[in-house]
Amino acid sequence: MAQAAFAPEPLPQQPDPASQPTEPSFDVLRWHDEPWTAQLALDLLPETNGPKVEVLSGSVIVTPPAGYDHQDAELDLAYLLKQAARRAKQWLYLEANVVSGDDLFIPDIVILDVPGGGRTTMDIGHAVLLGEIVSPGNRRKDIIDRPREYAAVGVPFFLRVDLRNRVPTIALFELVEGEYRPAAAAAAGTRFVMREPFEFSIDPADLLGEEAPEEDEEAPEESAEAPETQVDAEG
Repeated sequence: MAQAAFAPEPLPQQPDPASQPTEPSFDVLRWHDEPWTAQLALDLLPETNGPKVEVLSGSVIVTPPAGYDHQDAELDLAYLLKQAARRAKQWLYLEANVVSGDDLFIPDIVILDVPGGGRTTMDIGHAVLLGEIVSPGNRRKDIIDRPREYAAVGVPFFLRVDLRNRVPTIALFELVEGEYRPAAAAAAGTRFVMREPFEFSIDPADLLGEEAPEEDEEAPEESAEAPETQVDAEG
């Protein structure tokens, strides 16, 4: 009896990039094995309000959403900084796309010398100040890597906010001869004051919101008298 010839199992077929969906999708991360660029990421990956999706040195870097203290500090600082920046005819954005050659950065705070209205990206050459709020899981990136990368492409100012042990500190660095040098710094309970790229001051302690104080036993009586006070004022 003749034996059946051995037939090897077919090799798994590699996906044909041309046959992949044209709509942006994170599925592309599974089959795209060429070096990534900022433009590729913008073309192939969907917009997200969740994790940050950045590109550095040909690799995609995905960072999960930050914790509540990070978001609290980011929103409060941005609100106050934005007003000061606008007085100096500069524009502040949160977690906006900043392109540097083939790299794509999404700093926590972006201050530009031109408005970003109608755009999805901005060249890093328009960045006056980039800021990072240090995350516990990304301390090296926020303290060492990102300022080094921003300095290498000539961003004039770098702002760092550190919430370690829930004691906020703020430090401003100015680019001098290709390196960032300290320009201003303060910890909670003192005043952070900067003069450039515009005037701004804040107590870093104000960056973390706390629970509202509990009402004492006299609170209901005080609230009951409020309408009477209002009538007097109107009268």
